Amino acid sequence: MAQVVLLDEEGRPVGVTEGATVHHLRTPLHLAFSCYVFTTDAKLLLTMRSDRTRTWPGIWTNSCYGHPAPGEPVPAAVTRTVRAELGLAAPAPELVLPAFRYRAVMDNGVAENAVSPVFRVVTDERPTPDPAAIGDFEWVDWADFVYAVGTGDISVSPWCRLQVAELITLGDDPTRWPTADECLLPGGALTAIG
Repeated sequence: MAQVVLLDEEGRPVGVTEGATVHHLRTPLHLAFSCYVFTTDAKLLLTMRSDRTRTWPGIWTNSCYGHPAPGEPVPAAVTRTVRAELGLAAPAPELVLPAFRYRAVMDNGVAENAVSPVFRVVTDERPTPDPAAIGDFEWVDWADFVYAVGTGDISVSPWCRLQVAELITLGDDPTRWPTADECLLPGGALTAIG
C-alpha cells in the first residue's frame, strides 16, 4: 500500500500514513506535487480525474498530481507518476512553484490539505493514460485555458485554479517559465522521512 508523508505547519516531515486513507473530513497536511505537461508549442495536457479517485473525481485538472513516497525525492516522484499515469517517458521535471500550498473541501466534506510543489514537463511525446487515474484528456492552448479558468468557462480542480493564478505571473509562454532551485522546496520535500 502506498504511503504519503505527513507534514507539520512549517512543512517538516512528522510521519507517514496510508495514501488510501489520508483524505477524509480532517485530512492532515501532507506532501504532494502537481505537474503541467506542455508540448514545445505550449499546448497543455489537460486531464480529467478518473471517477475512481477519492477527491474531485471526474473533474478537469492539470496533467497529473501525486504524492512522493517516504524517502522519495519529489522530482523522482513526478517522473514516476508521469510515466505511470500518462505513459510518458518524461524528461527531467522542472520545478516552477516550489512552495505552493492549499486546502480545499469537497461538497461531501472530504478535504485536500497539501504542500504541493508545481513542476513542468515539456515533451512532444503522445500520452497513453492509465484509465485508473485518468478519465479523459485533451491538448489545449495555454492562453485559451488560462482565459477559460479565469472566466469560469471551465470547471477545474481547486488546486489547478489556484496554481494557474500563480503560474501566469511567470510569463505568457509556459515553455520558457523560469525554473526554481530545488533548495527552495519546503523542508518536507527535501527531507522526507525514509
